[in-house]
Amino acid sequence: MIRLLVSSVSGLFFGFGLLISGMTDTAKVQGWLDILGQWDPTLAFVMGGAMIPMAAAWAIIAKKAPVFDLSFSMPSNKTIDFKLLSGSVLFGMGWALAGLCPGPAIAALGFGGNGIILFFVSMIVGMILTKPMRMGSISTADG
Repeated sequence: MIRLLVSSVSGLFFGFGLLISGMTDTAKVQGWLDILGQWDPTLAFVMGGAMIPMAAAWAIIAKKAPVFDLSFSMPSNKTIDFKLLSGSVLFGMGWALAGLCPGPAIAALGFGGNGIILFFVSMIVGMILTKPMRMGSISTADG
């Protein structure tokens, strides 16, 4: 029960931070990505403001056990392969075109309109189709 409570409070803080920072504003995100046009550098401060304390937290907790779980969930695969690169490219293209990624899309559902709902449904469909697609031709392409 405490784990669910901590997860819920953490999610609320995360969503609130996304709203305050402007990460749910698609025009602001696309302005950040438009480096050759009317570039809006304000999200660099948001990203730095997230990465700096997170790096400090990782350094502090690296040798400790988690408080609300048995162990930290860390990825075991550290290989840079076709699946990672192609997924990164697709994620970046979607972020640039829509101005949203999964976290801000969920936060934006509270005030969004048809565009946010369409993005969210498309994102969920993409997540559902990922495993069957990996089981098909993509997994044999990179050996």
